[in-house]
Amino acid sequence: MAQLDPVVAVEVEAKLIAPEGIVLPDLSGLLRGSVAQPGAIVALDARYYDTSDLRLARTGTTLRYRSGDGRPGWTLKLPRTRHTSSLSRTEIDFDHPPDRVPDAAVDLVTALTRGRRLEPVCDMSTVRRPIEIRDSTGRLVGVVVDDTVSATSAGRNVAVLREIEVEVHENSRRARRLLDAAVSRLAAAGAKPGEPTPKLIRVLGPLAAKPPDVSVASLDRNPGLPDVIRHALATSALSIVRHDPGVRMGGIPEEVHQLRVGTRRLRSDLRSFAPLLDDTAVAAIRREIGWLGDVVGAVRDLDVLAERLSSGIESLGGDDHPAGAVLLDALHGQRSAARDALLGAMRSPRYLEILDTLVEVSSAPPLRLGLTLSGADLSRQAKRIVRRSVRDLAAAVERLGDEPGDSPLHRVRILTKRARYAAEAVTPLAESRLGQLSVALSQLQGFLGDYNDTVIAETWLRAAAERHPDAGVAAGLLIAVERRKRAKLRRRWPVVWRRASKGPLADWL
Repeated sequence: MAQLDPVVAVEVEAKLIAPEGIVLPDLSGLLRGSVAQPGAIVALDARYYDTSDLRLARTGTTLRYRSGDGRPGWTLKLPRTRHTSSLSRTEIDFDHPPDRVPDAAVDLVTALTRGRRLEPVCDMSTVRRPIEIRDSTGRLVGVVVDDTVSATSAGRNVAVLREIEVEVHENSRRARRLLDAAVSRLAAAGAKPGEPTPKLIRVLGPLAAKPPDVSVASLDRNPGLPDVIRHALATSALSIVRHDPGVRMGGIPEEVHQLRVGTRRLRSDLRSFAPLLDDTAVAAIRREIGWLGDVVGAVRDLDVLAERLSSGIESLGGDDHPAGAVLLDALHGQRSAARDALLGAMRSPRYLEILDTLVEVSSAPPLRLGLTLSGADLSRQAKRIVRRSVRDLAAAVERLGDEPGDSPLHRVRILTKRARYAAEAVTPLAESRLGQLSVALSQLQGFLGDYNDTVIAETWLRAAAERHPDAGVAAGLLIAVERRKRAKLRRRWPVVWRRASKGPLADWL
């Protein structure tokens, strides 16, 4: 697929509804020394695109082509975080002709559309009266715009509204002070703080206000077991969907990490709740999520390794540093290939089927027929799930012996993670002490993760030294560092486990 070079920025904004006849106040002095200056009035025309069932709008995502401001082009806005009076979003601009949606934009919203065609859903015409906020040096720090908007959909006039928008172009503490001060002054003049929702969502009406296809519903104070299962599976599914665009954009290892966490947690939840779920359906879902987790994990492991080796190579001196750079270049090339494989997987029909499956399991988990539990049965079942996973972990530790090997310790790490996810999944059904158990397991998982990172690093360095003999000495020095770290962690392991097993884990063994 041909790729474009989108321009990515973070937009932080607040929206207010302007009652009829409101006069905007003087906005100078919002920050010390800041000055408000009216800008040129512009007329904007925008066409918005979505699926026929508004899958983008229902997640707070917008895709449009807009002209009239001297910078015609496509813009995709992906929601990031919400605050009480503002919305922070990732804004991506594409330089592309107006007659066809950019392929790169279609790619970035795949997790939301699941392959459904994007089509025009609304045309908006806006008369924009901007007020520029400049600091004492004359630098533009924010803009307040007074918009009068008319919209049409399917050839019908559907809305005329007036909206005031405060926008800052950085996500800093100073920018938020400016935004909050502007909102307060506008509210004092009669503007009504509105939902931090794009105009399009309000214009399109009730369908756009419905929940996304993958969403996490709040649990009641006394939830039933099907509710808890649905909540756990939806949380994991949403993590996959939410971080999909960031993985496609690249450059942010944390996005890959969170997507991988989503796959691992979902597989773990399906395992934990297996006695309550349909065997055939669960086996198929776990197999497909396992495939996705493997291709995501290949990239994530190399991200972690690159960060680890970068610091180690910096410490190499003399002639070894250039050889270390050779190793790092090789690692980056391997990571690039793994990322290409990941993107290929995420653009495949198989991945689209997985996305459809995520929608199904998050709304209607494959429960066993006739599953009815309530009251004390629920608590007992929750404790049984946790106790089984913790005892599996303890049994694996018992088999380690006095000189545990790398593979058995890796197995213990996997079981620790499963026990942690199980505890977190059933917390709503059991007493609060599960929170303490989750924290203890998380700490244990982190320790074993550090140990496993040394194993992965040594394995990769050995293979790299064979491929790049001139860098063999540098690889050997780095291997020695990893071995020292691993030996230290292995000596600490009995103490770490003894402390954990006599703490929060003790009640579950």
